[in-house]
Amino acid sequence: MREKLGFLVCVWFLLCGFCFGRFVVEKNSLKLTSPDSLKGVYECAIGNFGVPQYGGTLVGTVVYPKANQKACKGFDEVDISFKSRPGGLPTFVLADRGDCYFTLKAWNAQNGGAAAILVADDKVEPLITMDTPEEENADADYLQNITIPSALISKSLGDSIKKALSNGEMVNMNLDWTEALPHPDERVEYEFWTNSNDECGPKCDSQIEFVKSFKGAAQILEKKGYTQFTPHYITWYCPEAFILSKQCKSQCINHGRYCAPDPEQDFSKGYDGKDVVVQNLRQACFYKVANESKKPWLWWDYVTDFSIRCPMKEKKYTKECADQVIQSLGVDLKKIDKCIGDPEADMENEVLKAEQDSQIGKGSRGDVTILPTLVINNRQYRGKLDKGAVLKAICAGFEETTEPATCLSEGVETNECLENNGGCWQDRAANLTACKDTFRGRVCECPVVHGVKFVGDGYTHCEASGSLRCEINNGGCWKKSQDGKTVSACFEDHSLGCKCPPGFKGDGVHNCEDVDECKDKLACQCPECKCKNTWGSYECSCGGGLLYMREHDTCISKAANAEYSWSFVWIIILGLAAAGAAGYAIYKYRIRSYMDSEIRAIMAQYMPLDGQADIPVHHASRGDI
Repeated sequence: MREKLGFLVCVWFLLCGFCFGRFVVEKNSLKLTSPDSLKGVYECAIGNFGVPQYGGTLVGTVVYPKANQKACKGFDEVDISFKSRPGGLPTFVLADRGDCYFTLKAWNAQNGGAAAILVADDKVEPLITMDTPEEENADADYLQNITIPSALISKSLGDSIKKALSNGEMVNMNLDWTEALPHPDERVEYEFWTNSNDECGPKCDSQIEFVKSFKGAAQILEKKGYTQFTPHYITWYCPEAFILSKQCKSQCINHGRYCAPDPEQDFSKGYDGKDVVVQNLRQACFYKVANESKKPWLWWDYVTDFSIRCPMKEKKYTKECADQVIQSLGVDLKKIDKCIGDPEADMENEVLKAEQDSQIGKGSRGDVTILPTLVINNRQYRGKLDKGAVLKAICAGFEETTEPATCLSEGVETNECLENNGGCWQDRAANLTACKDTFRGRVCECPVVHGVKFVGDGYTHCEASGSLRCEINNGGCWKKSQDGKTVSACFEDHSLGCKCPPGFKGDGVHNCEDVDECKDKLACQCPECKCKNTWGSYECSCGGGLLYMREHDTCISKAANAEYSWSFVWIIILGLAAAGAAGYAIYKYRIRSYMDSEIRAIMAQYMPLDGQADIPVHHASRGDI
C-alpha cells in the first residue's frame, strides 16, 4: 500500500510541478480589414499543429458554415465546399469550439478546401494553445497530414464576426506571422526538448521522425554558423519522503534527484524510468563533448543512429549499444563516461542539474512542460513538427537580409558522407562504403557493386555475397602472391565467408599462414622420407634410390618397382592371350557341332543313316477314325 501511495504521490508531484509552471501561449496578429465596424488588430493563439506561416502573411475571407458549425464531420457530408474560385481570395473557416478535437476540426476544414481555420472559444477566458490529442486518438493518421494554419480566437471576436456575416457583410482578414518570432540578428538560437524513450507512442515516433528528416538541414546550418542548436531533456525529482520506495528507485538516479516515467507504464517488465534518464544523460553528454570539439552537429547523427540500432523493442537500449554508436562517430567515449558519472551516487550531476534549471521559463519563454518542444529565439514554436515547417520558422528568426541561401531555396542538400564516412562501414582498400547521402540525411546501407550484393548492418560490417563475389576486393577475404603463385581464401561456391585454402590456416579474412607439414608431422613421415616445407605445400623425397609414393606416404625401390611392373605387364599380356585362344576354341567347337547337327537332320529326311532304326508304319483300321 505504501509503495502504491508513493507512486501516486510521485505522479501527483510531477503533474503539480507542470501545472504550477508558467505556460506561455504563443500568439500572432490577426488583422480585420473589413467591414469598417470590425477593422483593427486582434490577438489569436497559434495552434500546435498544422503549418503556421512563420515570417509571412496570409490574406483571405472568413466563412461561417450554415451546417456542421463545429466542423466535427466532413463538409462533403453536408454538401459544403470552401475551395476558392480562380482569382478569388482564400477561404478562412470559422468553427465553434466543442464536441471534438481541435485537430479534427482543422482536418475537416482542410479537406473542405479551406486555407486556414479559426476556432471561436465558447467561453470568456484567456486564450489557450490548441494541441494534438493525448489520448486514444493520438495516433490518428491525419495528424501528420494537417498543413493549413490554425488559430484560436476569443469568444467576443467570434461573436462579432458571426454577427457581421449574418448581416450579409464580407469579412476580410489578414493573418500575420511576421512578428511571431523575434529576429534580432544574423544567427538563430534554437533548442529542442526531446527524449530517448522510443516506447511512448505517437509522440515519440514523431520526435524521431523529425530528427531523421531535419538532420541534414540542421547540420548544414550549424556547420556554416547560421544557427546555434542545443538539445535538452526533461527530468523530475522524487519527493524526499519516497526516495527509498520501489517506484523512485526504478525511475530515478542519483538518489531520487533525476527521474523519468516508466517507458511501458509497467514496473514489472521492460526497461525502467532510470534507464531512460541515463540514456538522456548520455545524449546530453554526447552533445557537450561534441560541442567542446567544435562539432555539435554530430548530436543529430548520434540520436538518429541510436534510435535505429538500439531500440527498446529489440532489447538493445543499452550502454554497450550506445558505446558502439559513439565510437562509430569518432567521439571520445571516455569523456562521455566521465560526464555521466556514477548514477548510483548520492550527489548532483551538473549536466542534469542544468537541464532542470533550464526547464523554468525565462523572459518571453514559458516553462517547458510538453515533449517535444521546440524553442526558437527564446520563443516556443507552435505547429506541426515537420522539416519544412520548422525550417521556415527558423528562417523567420533571421534579421532581414541576413538569412542564408538555404532559406531562399526550395531545399537543403548536404553530403554527410564526406566527414568520417558518416559513421558507416567502409573498405578503404577497395574504395567501398555503406554511406549513402540523401536529401533527408545519410543512411548506412551495404552497397551493391557490379551486381555483387554486400550484406551486413551497414555500420560495422558489410560482406560480399553470391556469385562473382570474389571479383570485388576478393570478397573481403585474404589473398597473397608468393613464389610465382597466388592463393586466395575466397571461393566462388561459397555465398558467404572466407576459408583458407589447403596448406594454410587462419581466419581467412585477415590472414592465412602456411602450414608446416614437416614440422607438424602431417605428411612425409616414413622412415626413409626426407621432408621439405614449401609455401602452401611440401616436398618429400626418399634416399637410397627409393621412390616416394605420395598417396601412400611411403618409399619403395625403383628396381623392384620396375621388375614388378614388367612382370605384371607380361602376366596381363599372357592372360589376355590365353583367354583369347580359349575363347576361339570354344567358338570353333560350337560352330562345328551346330553344322553337323543341321546336316544330319537334312540327310535323315531322304535316306536312313547308319545307326538309325527302321521306323514302323501304322495302317489305320475302320475303327480308327
